[in-house]
Amino acid sequence: MGDLFVWLISFFLLIALLALVVFQLMCLADLEFDYINPYDSSARINRVVMPEYIIEGVLGAIYLVTGHWIMALFTGPYLYYNMTLYTSNRHLVDVTEIFNMLHKEKKQRLFKLFYLVFLLFLSIFWMILTALEDHE
Repeated sequence: MGDLFVWLISFFLLIALLALVVFQLMCLADLEFDYINPYDSSARINRVVMPEYIIEGVLGAIYLVTGHWIMALFTGPYLYYNMTLYTSNRHLVDVTEIFNMLHKEKKQRLFKLFYLVFLLFLSIFWMILTALEDHE
């Protein structure tokens, strides 16, 4: 039963990460179609960057503490990429450069989105497998 609880927590954390990345993509799309000004768009995106990194770190720590090594290995590259961005101070969107970097920022967040969907499917698979094993 404990493993099932861990997979449920993992599922909800991944849904939260997906929501944050989709929110960032929506802000970038609004900026691209000129529905929002660059200052508001960058302020909204920068407000959710650190919670995204924290949730990803918590998710990786949960996988490590509970002994789900394969999922911890799958979250490793995403966590490493985020930490590399953070340590090089490239994790925040610059107001003055947002139009020049719009295509790159959208591509980066789309890659994150697809990677998180992959992790979500793996998490759902392991959650179903654990529930079936607990039922037997």
